[in-house]
Amino acid sequence: MNIRLNGTEHVLPDGASVSTLVSQVTGRPLAPNGQSADGGKLGVAVARNAEVVPRSQWHGTALADGDDIELVTAVQGG
Repeated sequence: MNIRLNGTEHVLPDGASVSTLVSQVTGRPLAPNGQSADGGKLGVAVARNAEVVPRSQWHGTALADGDDIELVTAVQGG
């Protein structure tokens, strides 16, 4: 399926979830609750079609062809 990720076309397998996408982008496996399986902080937020998807729902939120996804990474600094 084709989605738009941060304004750029991106291809994912059919049936992919938000969790699948975040894992692919960050290179880190995720637990079903959306936390990093290695216990580290992700510092990532996701919006699907302008609606924020809570981390606890990433695993169960299926993506669809044409979805517009914004994936934001927290950056520390000042």
